[in-house]
Amino acid sequence: MRWRICAAASFILFLTAVCGAGPRLDGPAFTKVPELASGFHSLYLQNFTEAREQFAAWEIQHPEEPFGEVAVAASYLFEELYRQNVLSSDFFLNEKRFLKGIEGKPDAARMKSFQEAVQQARKLAHQRLEKDPRDAEGLFALALSAGMESDAAMILKKEHIEALKRLKEANEHAKLLLAEQPDADDAYVALGTANYIIGSLSGGARFMLRFGGIHGDKKLGMEQLGNTIEKGLYLQPYAKILLALAARREKQNPLAQKLLRELTEEFPESPLYAAEYAKAMGKPLPAQIGP
Repeated sequence: MRWRICAAASFILFLTAVCGAGPRLDGPAFTKVPELASGFHSLYLQNFTEAREQFAAWEIQHPEEPFGEVAVAASYLFEELYRQNVLSSDFFLNEKRFLKGIEGKPDAARMKSFQEAVQQARKLAHQRLEKDPRDAEGLFALALSAGMESDAAMILKKEHIEALKRLKEANEHAKLLLAEQPDADDAYVALGTANYIIGSLSGGARFMLRFGGIHGDKKLGMEQLGNTIEKGLYLQPYAKILLALAARREKQNPLAQKLLRELTEEFPESPLYAAEYAKAMGKPLPAQIGP
């Protein structure tokens, strides 16, 4: 239960970090950059090395931008979630695993690389914020880095206290960003996931969270994931698989089938979406996931 509570809260702070009012910014985190979009496309094909090479190439040309390192860190985290079979119905539909996180331990080398990328993103973010404390790219990078660390600590490493520390840190940066960052539709994937997870908790757990001002609504969460699917920037495919897996949990198979079919058509080379689509259609195939 602690995993679900903390993971949900980390998703909430991620959304808070990027959804606010004001004029739209034109930084790479908030407007589509072709090179970064290509890297994320490779990421969703599970071509992790290729994705990182594309992110790194963009970084060389934009050494002052922390979002490049954020993308690299995200690629390592996404890869580990993939290797651990977290992004699958096998994980989402297994109540024990959904409650407690992965079995065993994450890959040490991959997590080390993830942490190094996060540290570099933090360094670049702080450099920008020293020049301008309101720099949205810097605040976004700090909030997202801490949010990813919280997720990694809770889901992969099962370090609950550390996850809560990172959660608090990210929330502080998120509040500062609110006044600067306009609506960022990618972020609804975070709020949607948080609402869904919190809404899935027992009544007692939800009651406890209300004391901290955290509320959850499964239906609203799924609608918010749909918002990212409709208007998101880099995270549309991620929102699709999350909503599809949530739909499987809620026995909304037509919705799950539709989203997984779209992912299969968009990324035909990926074994993940085809395998999940087959399961949703009642014709399970072995997913080629793992080291």
